[in-house]
Amino acid sequence: FDHYHSRLVMMATMRSVVCYGPRDYRMEQIAVPQVGPNEVLVKVLAVGICAGDAKCFAGAPHFWGDADRPAYVQPPVTPGHEFIGEVVRLGEGAAEKYSLQMGDHVVSEQIVPCRACRFCLRGGYHMCVPHDIYGFHQHSQGAMATYMKYPANSINHKVSKEIPAWQAAFIEPLSCSIHAVELANIQFNDVVVIAGCGPLGLGMVAAARDKNPAKLIALDMLDWKLDVARQCGADIVMNPSKCDAIAEIRKLTDNYGCDVYIEATGHPSAVVQGLHMLAKLGTFVEYSVFGKETTADWTIISDMKELTIRGGHLSPNCYPKAISMIANNKLPMEKIVTHKLPLEEVHKGLDLVNKSSESIKVVLIP
Repeated sequence: FDHYHSRLVMMATMRSVVCYGPRDYRMEQIAVPQVGPNEVLVKVLAVGICAGDAKCFAGAPHFWGDADRPAYVQPPVTPGHEFIGEVVRLGEGAAEKYSLQMGDHVVSEQIVPCRACRFCLRGGYHMCVPHDIYGFHQHSQGAMATYMKYPANSINHKVSKEIPAWQAAFIEPLSCSIHAVELANIQFNDVVVIAGCGPLGLGMVAAARDKNPAKLIALDMLDWKLDVARQCGADIVMNPSKCDAIAEIRKLTDNYGCDVYIEATGHPSAVVQGLHMLAKLGTFVEYSVFGKETTADWTIISDMKELTIRGGHLSPNCYPKAISMIANNKLPMEKIVTHKLPLEEVHKGLDLVNKSSESIKVVLIP
């Protein structure tokens, strides 16, 4: 095994998707990463396409900048931050630091923290200032390639080989869903609404099920995705294009409204819907990347309802729970991962994710 993979890694180049700019993603031969002390080289076994990847491809200002913010992406860069890899080379000290050996399956948390900024030093490593998320910055090249490097400051978790690679690629989005649910601080008597049954929303339904609220309700505009939400643990599902969801939630709650609303659609209308749907003193968790600005009446947040608004980003300390949920078959993974494509079909995958009506999770197999 060691000799075989060493021979492969000795090869100078590998296949990789390379992002040069909006809608400019190319399949190229690039250098295989070299590993230094405390670094890990893995053969990529599977890599998911995130809605963020698709919005980056489409040119969203969040990634490419606008009048108010600089560009986040540092092209040319290999995309991909939802992945699972097999260890093929360990830099000096890496085996001991991460308790790894050759051939292990290992996932790296999507951000490589600097461990020196204010947020890292205070424990909020997911808000690290250099913000080296895999697949966007030069220091943290992503997984849409044959091999990838986990840098020295990466946070790595061994994954059982019994979890198929196409399922293990879902650890990252599921960990994000878990973080959103943790932010909601769900109580036993709460009525919880999760808007959007894409990969993140379905993960939120499964994670919220573990919190055992009084009622767990999932919303989506596509009935087939609501069927999957039921399998993830939703008590009630609603299609807002076919019913007045706000009125239905009020009927279910003696006209109070829901206690928790988690927004996972990235669509402005779902924000306004949530503000109207929530009970007084309710909690709104926002966990989406938006393609455009959103406008709402903030008086609802303050004078009318005194709401708690929580923004969610990444998934600090949530990877172990995500790995456990997948290992224990807490989600209908065969229904969530709707497409497995070769790396060369990355453009087809991005289109599927951007359209979203025909897919839930799209996974590339390098």
